[in-house]
Amino acid sequence: MQEDGRRSTSLINAEQEVVVGIGARPGVTADVVLAAVDAVLPAGSRVRALATVDRRAAEPGVRGAAAARGWPLVAFPVEALAAVPVPSVSARVAAALGTPSVAEAAALADGGRLVVPKTVRGPVTVAVASR
Repeated sequence: MQEDGRRSTSLINAEQEVVVGIGARPGVTADVVLAAVDAVLPAGSRVRALATVDRRAAEPGVRGAAAARGWPLVAFPVEALAAVPVPSVSARVAAALGTPSVAEAAALADGGRLVVPKTVRGPVTVAVASR
């Protein structure tokens, strides 16, 4: 679901390779991260990596989610994410972390096209970019 409560419309081809960007509150569990990802990621998509800001990559729940699925975990410094143009910015995230986006910026940091915009699922925000 998107922030407004609507289910996101995915433009992902099930054969496409994707990067899943994650923003999460501290203390989130791997099960909660994976439930948020599963809610927006079509079955059969090939996940190239789970990506986030470096300070969230240290969270056991984020690390555990990546490990549970065998996905590489990619961590970006705040400065790198702040430089990525994104369609959805958050003043709250910018004030707290120093970047206006974590999930979308992490998904797009190495290029690609945003196919699932920022979608908030409880304490986790997910975005997906295709390669």
